[in-house]
Amino acid sequence: MTAVRLLDIRDAALSLDEVYSAVTDPAAGGICFFIGTVRDRDEGAAVTALSYSSHPTALDGLRTVAERIASQADVVALAAVHRVGDLAIGDIAVIVAASAVHRAQAFDACRRLIDELKTDVAVWKHQTFESGDSAWV
Repeated sequence: MTAVRLLDIRDAALSLDEVYSAVTDPAAGGICFFIGTVRDRDEGAAVTALSYSSHPTALDGLRTVAERIASQADVVALAAVHRVGDLAIGDIAVIVAASAVHRAQAFDACRRLIDELKTDVAVWKHQTFESGDSAWV
């Protein structure tokens, strides 16, 4: 079985249980999660609305990132899901998880997965602020 077990970009609510099920394995002694949520402030400005969008190739980019990490890290399983569309303050925007034989490898792979997802996968955030201004990130 491949280490990359679940990847998706979707416009529906994300499930921690689904991601946990994807990375659970008898060989794994540690599972690490990162859960990104929509916050109510960005650089001191009050956020009132947020929307994520993605390029049609974003899932392919996510697969490239995950497969690269799986080939370079000592992991049992990886999973990553990102939400697109309109989200409310507090909603889960992204979940990544890594399982490994030992916790250190799980932590390292999980950090790499979220960091490289944020830099290498074509998902963009549009924020609207209390002032009426908006910005793409």
